[in-house]
Amino acid sequence: MSTKPTILVAEDEGALITLLRYNLERENYRVLEAQDGEEALLVAAEEKPDLVLLDWMLPQLSGIEVCRRLRGRQETRNVPIIMLTARGEESDRIRGLDTGADDYLTKPFSMTELLARLRAVLRRIRPSLAEDVIAVGDIEMDRAAHRVRRAGTEVHLGPTEYRLLDHLIQHPGRVSVVTFCALPPSRSNIDVVSLRKKTWLADAVRVPHPARRRPTQGQSHGNREPVSRSYAYGS
Repeated sequence: MSTKPTILVAEDEGALITLLRYNLERENYRVLEAQDGEEALLVAAEEKPDLVLLDWMLPQLSGIEVCRRLRGRQETRNVPIIMLTARGEESDRIRGLDTGADDYLTKPFSMTELLARLRAVLRRIRPSLAEDVIAVGDIEMDRAAHRVRRAGTEVHLGPTEYRLLDHLIQHPGRVSVVTFCALPPSRSNIDVVSLRKKTWLADAVRVPHPARRRPTQGQSHGNREPVSRSYAYGS
């Protein structure tokens, strides 16, 4: 499996750090944190991240100064930097880009746009890190194109089958519990059986008997009872 790209988030707003970490980790990035300029320089020197999300208004050292120093050091000279700031004037954007930032995003920003810009910067500067292809054995999943190949042959999966395979491949050796509402016949079992047939994962994806759970108080499922099923890949 491909190594996760490492993103350093240099930001002093706790709520924004939490939001960024959640969304970046969901996109399969490894996240480092720094809450002031001095810490950002220290973490960057020690960890050598693949990209830095850098707030302009950091305590101790401003983001502009951090950017200047990162560009002045041999080991961090080529690390991509996206500047995050509430300063939206054209002169500020030009200053940030001239200091060495690869992109500039004004707060408040859309998380979707931030992730798209991050991918674009990685594609442009470090193409190998932007490839969203996961390979396990002879199974290859292109998450950007939503395509799956087994031994070089494309496998056509439905949306639920694709999401299930994506989850299992990214969590090898672990049992994952997925909750469904039991339908006659159980849609979840149909998807798993179909997935096994299409990808020849009969030895890799096991479907034990479902463990039934009672609905939580105040939760109504009509005549359908929640069912938890455990699936494991590669264990």
